Amino acid sequence: MSSEIARSLNLPKKSFLLLGPRGTGKSTLLKMKVKAKLDISLLRSKQYLPLLQNPSLLQDWTNGLKAGDWIIVDEVQRIPALLNEIHSIYEDRKLHFAITGSSARKLKRGGANLLAGRALQVFLFPLTWAEMKNQISGGEEAAMGDSGGAKDTEFALIEYLDWGGLPGVVSDEEHRKETLSTYVETYLRQELTEEGLIRKLDPFARFLRIAGLYNAQVLNVESIAREAHLRRTTVDSYFEILEDTLIGSRLEPLHLGFQSKEVRHPKFYFFDSGVARACAGLIFEEVDSVWKGFALETQILHELRSYNSYRQRGKNFYYYKVANGIEVDFLVEIEKKTLSRPQSLLAIEVKLARQWDRRWSKSLNEFLERSERKVKRAIGVYTGATRLHHEKVEIFPVQDFMMKLSEGEFF
Repeated sequence: MSSEIARSLNLPKKSFLLLGPRGTGKSTLLKMKVKAKLDISLLRSKQYLPLLQNPSLLQDWTNGLKAGDWIIVDEVQRIPALLNEIHSIYEDRKLHFAITGSSARKLKRGGANLLAGRALQVFLFPLTWAEMKNQISGGEEAAMGDSGGAKDTEFALIEYLDWGGLPGVVSDEEHRKETLSTYVETYLRQELTEEGLIRKLDPFARFLRIAGLYNAQVLNVESIAREAHLRRTTVDSYFEILEDTLIGSRLEPLHLGFQSKEVRHPKFYFFDSGVARACAGLIFEEVDSVWKGFALETQILHELRSYNSYRQRGKNFYYYKVANGIEVDFLVEIEKKTLSRPQSLLAIEVKLARQWDRRWSKSLNEFLERSERKVKRAIGVYTGATRLHHEKVEIFPVQDFMMKLSEGEFF
């Protein structure tokens, strides 16, 4: 598989800040798409150390450049104060900056002005199914249709769930275990310690393993604190670090008032199923169907969020759950509530199963009936090969769903 996979994100034509977790391919994308006159990587000591001591050196380094020239500044969160210099240069000399960052926490804590709104903010996610599809052997001929598809796309889906979509993992299958292990060891542990985001490595490592095991599940901070032998306040701070460094995010529940026992705690998802597996310490072990079920949820949420961001749809995502009752994995807010119309939702239920159970359709249909005008469409996603229709519920093979999503079928 090619190491230079075409990405779906269209970069702005004016200065921008490209955010995304480490390893998603931000630097590679900029080198491919931006014709920069100056390329600064704050991961390189010879550039990082002088600018750390004196950020104003950037003024000297850009002398001789003309208005409209592009400058790349990679991993700017390592020196947040550098954004003030970039802002000054942009205002005075009209140079364009392509800036990357992987820690919103350090940017905020550093008091950076984020260019006072002068730069657009865009996000880069791990590879989506649409980005990977054309890299599969056979290309378009192997694409899944309504009736199933070729073996290689089915195999690629299994690989996708097992190992995630980081470009470095996808492009080097032979070393993917080592790549993911190194990702957790050198970045999520050592670098976060070196950057001062965590004080001690051992407690964070224990937390990370437990958090990885509970990926895509309702967040129970007290339970995780007990298992990791940590204080609840410590676990709260660790989750904040994962969110601020874009490693994970919460999915909030939507309260519709159907029943009094609606769950009110968020779920927590790692940004990539392979990284979640590595954090859980399962890289060198076979994962069971329960794990793969949560991995499939993680990938579907990733597809929803990346499509939403790349296409600038601006939708919000939730889940719905009643204790010992109805559960819907994802609710997409298609339309917000206004004075003249109710909130409009798309309901999505995800199952790791080759056969779709009609009981799942019954649950979704019951949810549709209770929601009255709120839910406009209910979709089931499963790992079978045939598209189905049960009453008002549309059921898609997972590859088919992901491709239809990328084509704008759902929102």
